[in-house]
Amino acid sequence: MVSEPTTITITGAGGQIGYALLFRIAAGDMLGADRPVRLRLLEIPQGMRAAEGAALELQDGAFPLLRGVELTDDPRIAFDGTSIALLVGARPRGPGMERGDLLAANAGIFGPQGAAIGAVAADDVRAVVVGNPANTNALIAAASAAPDVPAERFTALTRLDHNRAVGQLAAFLDVAPDEIADVIIWGNHSATQFPDVAHAVLSDGMPVAEAIAERLGGRDAATTWLDEVFLPRVAKRGAEIIEVRGSSSVASAANAAIDHVRDEQLGTHRGWTSAAVVSHGEYGVPEGLVCSLPVVSRGDGAGYRVIEGLEFDARGRRLFDASVAELAAERDAVRELGAV
Repeated sequence: MVSEPTTITITGAGGQIGYALLFRIAAGDMLGADRPVRLRLLEIPQGMRAAEGAALELQDGAFPLLRGVELTDDPRIAFDGTSIALLVGARPRGPGMERGDLLAANAGIFGPQGAAIGAVAADDVRAVVVGNPANTNALIAAASAAPDVPAERFTALTRLDHNRAVGQLAAFLDVAPDEIADVIIWGNHSATQFPDVAHAVLSDGMPVAEAIAERLGGRDAATTWLDEVFLPRVAKRGAEIIEVRGSSSVASAANAAIDHVRDEQLGTHRGWTSAAVVSHGEYGVPEGLVCSLPVVSRGDGAGYRVIEGLEFDARGRRLFDASVAELAAERDAVRELGAV
């Protein structure tokens, strides 16, 4: 077992997603059964009591890997020496709130958090933004951490969308989720995202698109299903869960965050996954945007790297470009606010 614990900071730790994360991290689900962890829980003053209750339960769990829990409402304390930051807490969109108001409210959260990461985090820090609008919040945090922390160390969570897409395909094709590889989520973590199966394959080598066509009786029927059922179901799954459950995704969001960090830290295995990463112009995405792309990790500390050279058909290019245009508009909006 590694003797020195890894310091992990979770923001919004008193919330539901934070609560769902804490015990799985302490149990080793994120970094493995041989890597001790130290948890820092960051909350606003109003959320401290909930975080304190979670800390008591962590103690009661007697997790062998857990080397301590610290609670604070000060970002500089929360991120001091941290190696992994999960930025979960965000301002949700309220009734009558315009998107510009939402971006401004979150700039007031992720700007100071990014600045604190830049000032006091460990040299190897990696941060993943879970709180929405995740891609643009990551852009804000990365800009605020500069120049002390390279922008590439900030990512945003589209693994939830990736997992949703795999889950939908697995149910439709009547296979296990781990029999499906190389699905891609392109673009923004929003309703404009493009869940793409053009490169996806089953474990027996059969392309997923062919399997869908075989089940539906032809390629035209498969394209109709993808456009009218699959894409909107994945992109709007969060709204569906709110309607059915009465609140937003919690366990699945926490699970996706754990998947994202685990694969980045320990390495991907079969095929690639999806993550929103800082663009260097891949696939025509404007440089600097935080955009979901196909990625792999070797688990060597270098983080995710983009799989390049994949091709789009006209339909795919149109859908991807629409999502990138939304990301560019969000960037321009926060730039006008002086947040980036």
